[in-house]
Parts: sequence; structure tokens; C-alpha cells
Amino acid sequence: MSVIYDHFERHAHGEGLKGRTTHYCPGCGHGLVHRDLAEVIETLGIQDRTILVSPVGCSVFAYYYFDVGNTQAAHGRAPAVAIGHKRANPNSIVISYQGDGDLASIGLAETISTAQMGIPITVIFINNAIYGMTGGQLAPTTLMGQKTTTSPEGRTQAMGMPLRMAELIAQLDGPVYVERVALYDAKHRIKAKKAIEKALRIQAEGRGYAFIEVLSECPTHLKMSPEETEKWVQECMEPVFPLGVKKDLVVEPWWNAEQTPSFDPGKVLALVGASKDAPTRHAKGFPAHMGGQDISFKLAGAGGDGAQTAALLLARAAINEGFDATNIPSYGPESRGGTSYADVHIAETEVLNPGAPDPMVLVAFNAPSLMKFAPTVRKGGVIIYDSTVIEDLSKLPALAPGIRMVGVPLTQLALGLERPMVKNIVALGAIQSVTQAFPVETFLSTIRTVLKDKPALLPLNEAAFAAGVRHAALIPA
Repeated sequence: MSVIYDHFERHAHGEGLKGRTTHYCPGCGHGLVHRDLAEVIETLGIQDRTILVSPVGCSVFAYYYFDVGNTQAAHGRAPAVAIGHKRANPNSIVISYQGDGDLASIGLAETISTAQMGIPITVIFINNAIYGMTGGQLAPTTLMGQKTTTSPEGRTQAMGMPLRMAELIAQLDGPVYVERVALYDAKHRIKAKKAIEKALRIQAEGRGYAFIEVLSECPTHLKMSPEETEKWVQECMEPVFPLGVKKDLVVEPWWNAEQTPSFDPGKVLALVGASKDAPTRHAKGFPAHMGGQDISFKLAGAGGDGAQTAALLLARAAINEGFDATNIPSYGPESRGGTSYADVHIAETEVLNPGAPDPMVLVAFNAPSLMKFAPTVRKGGVIIYDSTVIEDLSKLPALAPGIRMVGVPLTQLALGLERPMVKNIVALGAIQSVTQAFPVETFLSTIRTVLKDKPALLPLNEAAFAAGVRHAALIPA
């Protein structure tokens, strides 16, 4: 079976001439490396266990071309994803295929730490001295004096010197094989293919981490013909990035490809000290009365208001009832005083998008949060706000039709318990009373579980929750 697909679904659904062309520009080095990589995978007979990780960059669509396991990674995070694949499937052949902006800039920390770990993965680093996909900006490997869209007068010393990644990686203890190759003529293309083959063979034999840097052409951003670009790589790039083997250690195979990790839920729970016992469920079913099979909440306030803790408890309560739930925190610049909000999704089967740009329920602990997020609440939604600190609603922006505004004196009720910090638990009680998302006992059992090691705090928190339930119940619907 060919490692490269016969046609590429990205273009014209794989039909016609467009279905057999890649998205790369004429003269780009990616096409050559793709061809060589595919041929090496086929030669080594590793297609059925190869996983290619391609992050943001010119190679972002590599999964349209390679008939292997493919994973998309966030910008710069390919090495971290590669580690996950190798640990989860030790017998797999994992290739992290990255460009210079991705690997040497935003992903530099992941690159260094992964290389130092030394586990058997293969990194193919395409160095074309530019940010190719995003518009030709200055990259960590851009040459001195080279003009880019963000260095129109040329790179100066004030912008930093070009980063020699192969030399940097070779100094680390983890890697066993590091080489820099080029593509500007047939002789060097043959060397490049041999280096890729050696790097993959080292991984297949369980000998360690290998790093191949490829000096590649980018005619589009150099504004040259392919032939002129090849000459530029040879005459301008190669003196700055000397070709050759930077490290080549002979080590015995050490990676145990048969030692697969356990995915048994019981064992995983034991590692974190969790109980195997299923929580008692109190809800009769999913709260579909709130609108559909996926309900979104946003809890927002100043740093220290407890929005994050309340959101976490809400998500845990849903999980205890057997539903899928996500909690995405967003912290401000300060732990006290800065803005802070969290998005919570609760779904009957699976949360498909953890963000809540248009929540069904908003809980606002202060006026700035109410002003910012109230207009985003969807039609027919609910806004619960702290009426202790938010008294004037006259300046509130226009809201979607049918939104119910519920003012609950969260801070005042917490002060009545002599502990203002529990206003977030008061808010949980208000959420229960206003939305009827889950029974009272669902929330209380969650709070009790969280505070099982702090029993002295339990009466206070139960009282705070009850205060929120009781007060919100008195507010007319």
C-alpha cells in the first residue's frame, strides 16, 4: 500500500488534477521531504504503526497526503503530542514534522525538553529561514540582513542572531543522532533521504531520539525562482547553518516496545487515590428543560470572588450524575482583584465545544462582569447577579429577548454567615434554585466530597448553599 494517497481529498474532493496536487508552492522543499519520508516509511515496512504529528505551519495539511496515523497539534506543541503517542503506544513510530517558526520559536521549550528526555521519536525540522504559512515574518532562523515582512530593512543584531537548532539539540544528553541536510541538488537530496532513513531506523530499533534539520527552499517569500532559491540556500544559508552530522552515538536498544501502559479505569483511579465506588445519583435525568442536550454556563467576577471554584463544583456535580462536563477557566492578571471567569458545559452524552461564548446561564459577581457578558447570554437565558454590589441596571446593554434577570445578594448572605468568601457557594445554591439543573442533594454531595478532608468547613458551606437556595426561591419567576 502506498504511503502517499493516490488522490488528496482536500482539493476538489480528490477528483481531477487538483485532487492530485499538494498545497505547497512551486519549488518548496516540503514536497521533496514528503516524498522521501513516504519512501523511507515504505522501505522500512513501518506504515501500519507510523504516527505523523503535524502542527500549525506550511505542513499543516500533511494528513491529506500521508496514509499513516495522523495527529494535528497546536502551534509548537508537536513534541508534547509525540511524547503522548509514544508513551501510549510504545511500538509506534512517531514523527514530529515541524517548521522553524513552530519548532524554534513558540515550541522551543517543548523541543528542548522532549529532546532531553531522549525517548525514541524522530523530529524532522524544516528550516527555510522564514515564517512561510503566515505571511513571511521574521523567524528564529532568519539570516542576518534578510528582509522579511517584519524586518523590511533586514534582520539586525537588535533582533537577535539566527538560532542553530541542530547544534543546540546536539549538546543535550538525550539525543543520539542529529544531522543537518539540504535539498539544493541531487547529491544533497540523496544525503537527506539517507539521514531520514537512519533517524527512523534508530527509532524502530528503540535506540533513542533523532533530529534531522533540513535546509529547505521557500521561493515565494524569497521572491526568487526555484533555481535561484536553491542557489541562495547553498550560498547564504549553508555558511550560517553548516551541513553534516552533529551527533551520532552508538547505543544499544533500550526502549521496551512491549510495555504498554494500562488503560484500566480502576488502576488509573487508584493512582490518583480516587474511589472505585460510583457516586450516588440523585437526578432523574438530564436537565433538558434548560434547552437541549448541551447546557452552557459562564461564571464571572473579580479575582477572589470564587467563580473558578463554583464552576469546578458545578462541573463535578454534573459528572457525578453521569453526564459529560467541561470546565474551562480564564484567569485575569492577578489572583486577587483581576478579572476571572470560567465556562462550564454539561452534555447528556459528549461536550463538543467547551467554550461558552453564548451561555444559557450567566452568574455575575460584579458589575464589570455583568456589563461584559450579559449581552452574550442567549435568548431565553438566565442571568444571576450579586445584587449586593450591583444595584443599578440602567446602563446594562441591550439583551437578547426573554432573558430572566435574578438579583441575589450573594455577598450580603455570605456576610450574614460571617464569611464573605463563601458567596460563591451561595451562588451555587442560587443556580440550583433558579435553574433546577440538578437536585439539592446533587450539589451537597459534591460539596461534601470536596471537603471530606476539611470537615470543619462543611457546616458553613452547607449553610451558604442553603441560603442561596432559600433566597432565590423567594424571587418571582
